[in-house]
Amino acid sequence: MLTPSGAPLLSTRFAIPTVPPTFVRRSRLTERLADGVNRPLVLVNGSAGAGKTLLVADWLRQRRVSWPTAWLTVEPDDNAPGMFWAYVLAALRHHGLDLPPDIGSPARADEVDQLLLARLAAHLSGRTDPVLLVLDEFERVPSPEIAGQLEFVLRHAAAGLRLVLVSRVEPLLPLHRWRAAGEIADIRGGDLAFTAQEAAVLLARHGLSRPDEAARTLTERTEGWAAGLRLCALAMQEADDPDRFLKEFEAGHSTVADYLLGEVLARQPAQTQELLLRTSVLERTHPDLANALTGREDSEGILISLERANAFVTAVGHSWYRHHPLFSEILRAHLRFRHPGLEGELHRRAARWFCDAGQFTDALPHAVAAGDWEFAAAQFVDQLAIGQLFTGLDANRLGEVFSAMAPDADGPAPELVRAARDLARYDVTSGLAHLERAEEYLAHGAQGSAAARLSHAFLRVLAGRLLGSAAMAQTAARDAEQLERQVPAERLADHPELPALLLTGLGSAELWAGQLDAAREALCAAVEASGHPGTASSGHEALGRIALIDFLRGWPGKAEASAREAVAVAERAGLPLPLCSGVAHLVLAATAIDRDERASARADLDRAAASSGAHDDPVVAAGITILNSRMLLAEGDPEGSLYALTGAEDRSAAGVRSPWVRSRLALARSHAHLAQGHPEAALDALDEAVTETPDCAVIAARARIASGDNGTAIDILDSVPTDPGTGPAITVRTLLARAEAADCQGDTVAARCLVVRALGLARPEQLRRPFLEAGPWLRRALHDPLVPAHDWLPAEPFATPSARPAGTVQVLVVEALSAREHDVLECLAQVMSTDEMAAELYLSVNTVKTHLKSIYRKLSASRRGEAVRRARELGLL
Repeated sequence: MLTPSGAPLLSTRFAIPTVPPTFVRRSRLTERLADGVNRPLVLVNGSAGAGKTLLVADWLRQRRVSWPTAWLTVEPDDNAPGMFWAYVLAALRHHGLDLPPDIGSPARADEVDQLLLARLAAHLSGRTDPVLLVLDEFERVPSPEIAGQLEFVLRHAAAGLRLVLVSRVEPLLPLHRWRAAGEIADIRGGDLAFTAQEAAVLLARHGLSRPDEAARTLTERTEGWAAGLRLCALAMQEADDPDRFLKEFEAGHSTVADYLLGEVLARQPAQTQELLLRTSVLERTHPDLANALTGREDSEGILISLERANAFVTAVGHSWYRHHPLFSEILRAHLRFRHPGLEGELHRRAARWFCDAGQFTDALPHAVAAGDWEFAAAQFVDQLAIGQLFTGLDANRLGEVFSAMAPDADGPAPELVRAARDLARYDVTSGLAHLERAEEYLAHGAQGSAAARLSHAFLRVLAGRLLGSAAMAQTAARDAEQLERQVPAERLADHPELPALLLTGLGSAELWAGQLDAAREALCAAVEASGHPGTASSGHEALGRIALIDFLRGWPGKAEASAREAVAVAERAGLPLPLCSGVAHLVLAATAIDRDERASARADLDRAAASSGAHDDPVVAAGITILNSRMLLAEGDPEGSLYALTGAEDRSAAGVRSPWVRSRLALARSHAHLAQGHPEAALDALDEAVTETPDCAVIAARARIASGDNGTAIDILDSVPTDPGTGPAITVRTLLARAEAADCQGDTVAARCLVVRALGLARPEQLRRPFLEAGPWLRRALHDPLVPAHDWLPAEPFATPSARPAGTVQVLVVEALSAREHDVLECLAQVMSTDEMAAELYLSVNTVKTHLKSIYRKLSASRRGEAVRRARELGLL
């Protein structure tokens, strides 16, 4: 049988391809094919090597439907209508379809009689069962005329024809009409991509061990491209060490490269090949950018054609395209071979195009790849992007980019970038050195743009924060405010992270210096400035520090609200705990301790310890130490509380001391000494406090009372300054100290009134620790019938004692005994000496003595026998 041109028909083109033994049947795709042929048209559309042909061939061999099926592999010569239809008719007859003689065959290669097509469509429409026709590699027939003829036959054949087109490109049929009518089924490149699980099956069928591990790597590298996976599997089969092959695989020198260069690149016109090679240096391509790299003006049309042809170029929206990463890697290797030395110039052009487009973060990798560090740094500084090294999604990537900056990159911009990189890593010494060099350049007017000077002032604020120098941060902040007027407003508006970071840094420096009013003002302004994308971390940190200031001033409710909002900001922004500042969780732990909610306190303290601040922020580091000490004291372990404070620091990275941190550490030590029954040591610890705060006055007064100096205690409390900004947490402790002094003087009426006032202030805030720490005298006041109900306090240790015979002494317990104190009490009941107790419990003698003093205090006893007797009365023994 001959074609219209007189050549013999090649029957091999009618053969359904044979599926190799390693073929992986994927039910998710075969089921879609089985469902799709219930419609007139099925498109299987994907790139070269996507597995289109084998998918359809395997499905045909496995299907159980009795419809007549014809297969035709299309060739480029079929682009003439007569040739195409001659082969279609021959394929139908070859596969057993009995076509009427009157349908005929085309007489000429370049045309076909419309009546022939009408007779074919009429015959098919009259069939009981439809005919399934598969046209493989249909992209080889780009003729609009043939597409129109095929659509005519398909439409008029009605239910008598099911057409499956296997192609790299979408055919020129009016697909929109078929899709609108729901009469088309699509299987696209994304559907054909192998999953990691499917790739593992493929590798296993090639006899490779540990296919799951290799499949994950190869699927990611090839993006599930079937031919790439198979070629890699074959190469691994032949490799002496498949695992090593996988690690050292170079796409540019492999069978995969040969396949893509031959099947994809070589099929393109010369100008298209050049565009693909030059744009391979890009992660994504825009037509204008491609024009800049090629010197052409027609890149848009070429990119659209490549995307339609599934030539490993994919549209990603807004006129942007991307190459398949494996294809891009191969193209870059081929670019170096075909155009040695051109790659650096292409990166340089790309960097300048991105900068001109205002996309300087995209420009940086290209400037770096070109080795143009001065340009990269200058653009980074001039665009006011310096803050992006400290916050936002790009911070880590930018830090890595500039870590590779060449040492010979010179000028103010490289020095400013180096300073920012080091300060972002909390390396204040190196950061300051680069800042000084940048200042020297700027002082001599070299490249002294307003943006560079503003960046320098901004970095000095952050350096002042790390140094703990409020003066440096405040001076730099004033300089920045003046310099902002010299920078275009729209450029400032593009970088809201700058004011947010600057204000947070300023407020943090002032907080460290104890300037709480100024710090709160700056931090509140930082919160207002942080309502923009990329500023969440600044808002989170500023809110946490506002919460800390409120806590220091004695407002636990306000502190908790700000801390919870800080945590919420971090959660909404997706900030993981290791990137959070830790201050908010520190405040939540502190308020929970004041409320005697120890489980919650421990959980938040653990979260603070897991934050970045635990390592990089002296406020958080000192706060964790202080709160650990308070937790141990609340658990009845004053010795452990003191030990926890060993080595605690109140200094910044530069050794600058914080007055309030120093005072808080002194307070923590004083509390622990007082709990041990050592009032003189408690007073000595307060000598370390820098400022006379109400908290210091309260603990000093309690220590004086404990040592029997009630008059001095009253004098101390009378000297406490009244501050309208002082919150209930401080006021409650002050009132309780005054009540204790009144109780010691025998003025029970005054003590009761003061306790009532303290209860009224404490109840809304649920402040329980001040009452638990007050001492045994408090129990008498709480059981005064004139004192209002205090059911919100713990039942123990404030429960009313059971009735006793007349003449017995009422036992007062202000705190429960710790587990170790119970052990010491048991030994005490056995009339052991101090040395014997130490040996029995594996403790030092001094530790035993400390526990004994705590037991006596808690049981209101002064001797061993008295302590044992009262412990028995309470059921502790």
